[in-house]
Amino acid sequence: MSSDEDTTVLPLRGGASATLVRRRAAANDRGAILYVHGFADYFFQEHVAEHYTAQGYDFYAVDLRGYGRSLRDGEVPNYTTDMAVYFEEIDAAIAVIREEHSRVVLMGHSTGGLTTSLWAHERRSSELIDALVLNSPWLDVVEPPLMRQVVKLIGGLAPKVKIRANLGEAYGAAIHNSRNGEWDFDLKWKPLAGFPVLAGWIRAVLVAQEKVHKGLDVRVPVLVLHSDKSMLNAREWSEDVSKADAVLDVEGMRKWGPKIGSSVKVVEIKAGMHDLFLSPEPVRAAALAEVDEFLKTA
Repeated sequence: MSSDEDTTVLPLRGGASATLVRRRAAANDRGAILYVHGFADYFFQEHVAEHYTAQGYDFYAVDLRGYGRSLRDGEVPNYTTDMAVYFEEIDAAIAVIREEHSRVVLMGHSTGGLTTSLWAHERRSSELIDALVLNSPWLDVVEPPLMRQVVKLIGGLAPKVKIRANLGEAYGAAIHNSRNGEWDFDLKWKPLAGFPVLAGWIRAVLVAQEKVHKGLDVRVPVLVLHSDKSMLNAREWSEDVSKADAVLDVEGMRKWGPKIGSSVKVVEIKAGMHDLFLSPEPVRAAALAEVDEFLKTA
C-alpha cells in the first residue's frame, strides 16, 4: 500500500467486515471515486488511483468481505450465495465518502460491475452517486439455458459443490510481474488461477444477471467499457491473451450493457484485457481516457 493511502475497517452484520482503502488528492475539487473489484480480486491498481487523484478526485476502493484485505482465516474466499449481500459494504463505503464529498462516481470491474449495477438500480431514488463506470462487467455467461438451469439447481441444493477447481492461469500469467505481466499483487489474495468456483456462488451470479436482462433503472449516466474480443478457455498464456478478454465474453457486455439504465454509453477498447486498466500501454491509457471524457459531462 502506498504511503498516501489509508484503510478503514467497515464492520458489517454477522461479524463480517470489509476494508475501505483511500488515497487523497493533493487538491480535491472534483469529488470522489469508489472502486469495486471483481471475483478472485482485490484493489491493487494503484496507478488508477494515482491517475484520478492527479485530476482532483479522492480515490476510494473497497475490498469486499471475504476478499483481499478483508479475507479472514476460516472464511471461504470470495463466496456468497446472493450478490445483494455486498450492498451493505457499498452502502457503508458511500456513507463514509459522502461525509466529505457531494459528488461520487461508482466504478465496478467484472463481477463488481454486475454488483454495482444492481446496487445502483436498488438505490436509484437515493441520489447517492452521480455516475457509474463499468470496466468489463460480467453481464452474461456463454453456457446454454439448460446448463444454466442445472447449475442453478445444484447451487440451491449443494451450494459448496465445486463447479470448477479454478479459473486457469492464462489471465493471471498475463498480468502478474512474475510471469508475463507488469503488475505486482498478493498471490494469496489473488492467485494466478483464481479460487474454486462454487455452485452457490455461480447461482448467485446467474440470478443477478437475469435481473440485468430484464432491464434495470439506473438513473445516472453509465459508461460500459469492454474489449473488442474475447479469448475464452485459454489455459496457458500466449501473446493473444494479453490482447483480449480471456475471462468473459464481451458479446454479453455489448448486448446487455444498454439495459442497465436510460443513459448508457458502451465503448469498445481495442486489444483490451479483461481488466482494461491492467492492459499494456497504450491500451490502458485509451481506456482511462474514455473514462476521463465521460466524467467531464456525467
